[in-house]
Amino acid sequence: MIFRETVPARVTRVAFLGLWLVITLFPLYWITVTSLKAPGDIFSQPLTYWPTALTLENYAGLFAQSDFGVFVANSLLVSLVGATVATLISLLSGYVLARFEFRSKGVLLAAFFVTQMVPSFIALGPLYLMMTKLGLVDSRLGLILVYIGICIPFCTVMLRGFFANVPDALEEAAMIDGCSRLGALFRVIVPVMMPGIIASFIFNFVNCWNELFLSVTLINSTENQTIPTAINGFISSFNVEWGPMAAAAVLTVVPTMLLFAVASRWIVQGLTAGAVKG
Repeated sequence: MIFRETVPARVTRVAFLGLWLVITLFPLYWITVTSLKAPGDIFSQPLTYWPTALTLENYAGLFAQSDFGVFVANSLLVSLVGATVATLISLLSGYVLARFEFRSKGVLLAAFFVTQMVPSFIALGPLYLMMTKLGLVDSRLGLILVYIGICIPFCTVMLRGFFANVPDALEEAAMIDGCSRLGALFRVIVPVMMPGIIASFIFNFVNCWNELFLSVTLINSTENQTIPTAINGFISSFNVEWGPMAAAAVLTVVPTMLLFAVASRWIVQGLTAGAVKG
């Protein structure tokens, strides 16, 4: 039996999706418009939904009054290194969990799931004490290590689902032809799983790029600050610099939007592949 959508149902669906799209995009539109307004026009009355005169004053002031280029470089370094290392470690751990049976496997998986339910601020005290003893407070290396530890549990569970969807016969055939287990993994399985690996890397990168709470706690000096920490600095006890903060927010969102736009095909393939069997 073929279900045919009626005209009222189609109109309702399109109207609902259109309304949802407007609600979703309006905050991004509003912060972009705010960044293009002159500082004196941001709270002008009556409220305008489009600036009477477009200006890049907030963007120019952002780079002139702060080391925003340094913040961008720090965020790129921390996010790229953290996401790459976390994805590589999770690739190996996800493979072990998908292909081998051992006594503590269920406990380990449960621990990975539980860590995703615990707010990060609960572990802030012990974490800060440990980083202090290691001399890694106010250090980009310390922040990278923390981000790697945060990303590994979720990424491991995610990649385990992808490995479980790849037939064992592929690596067994490669090992019969002379490959070691690691050789079969990287020469045969990894190319097949590339969409899932790319999806996992992008999620890790975005998590590191947008993280604020730990970076504010562990980073003190300006030269080591990441973008979220720098944006938080525009809020003081008596004033909020809306113009530069909106400009910084727009520049922060653009890289992740471009990343998702370029890699959307691999993300969809990776998520659907990992959802089939887990």
